[in-house]
Amino acid sequence: MNSDNASELFPVVDEQGSVVGCATRGACHGGAMLLHPVVHLHLFNGRGELYLQRRPLWKDIQPGRWDTAVGGHVAWGEGIEEALRREAREELGVEGFEAEHVATYVFRSERERELVYVFRTRYDGPVAPSDELDGGRFWSPEAIRRALGRDILTPNFEGEVGRVLAL
Repeated sequence: MNSDNASELFPVVDEQGSVVGCATRGACHGGAMLLHPVVHLHLFNGRGELYLQRRPLWKDIQPGRWDTAVGGHVAWGEGIEEALRREAREELGVEGFEAEHVATYVFRSERERELVYVFRTRYDGPVAPSDELDGGRFWSPEAIRRALGRDILTPNFEGEVGRVLAL
C-alpha cells in the first residue's frame, strides 16, 4: 500500500502567495491550518470533456473520490509553473501543454488550508495515469452536473468546477 510522506516539506505562504516559512505535510494536513500552495490542472479534450482522476483509497485527504485531473502540492523551493508541469508529468504522463491560469483562491476544509492555483488546458494526446491515482477518465459536462452533491466528487472540485466549465 502506498502512503503520503508526512515529513515532506511544503512552503507556507500568505494569501498573496509569498513564502513565509515551511512545514511538513503532516503539519499542513493535521489541522494546523497552515496555508500551503497547490496546483490544479483541468484537462479538456477536443470534445469539451473534462478528465477527472480517482483518488486512491490510501490518500489522507478525500480517498476514493473523483477530482481535478492534476492536483498536487508545490514542493519546498519549487515554483508554481514548475510544480504544475511536474505534477502533470507524474500523475498523467502529460507534457507539452499550454496552461491558462484561471484563478487563485484559498480553500479551507476541516483539516487544512490551501492556496490553490487553478489552470486549464486543451489536450488530445495520450493520458497515462500513474499508480499515484486509481485511474481516471473523461467526463461530459452533463455527467459532472449529475454527480454534483452526491459524494462522488471531492468538495474542492465541486467548488472549483464552475470556474472552468459552464454548469
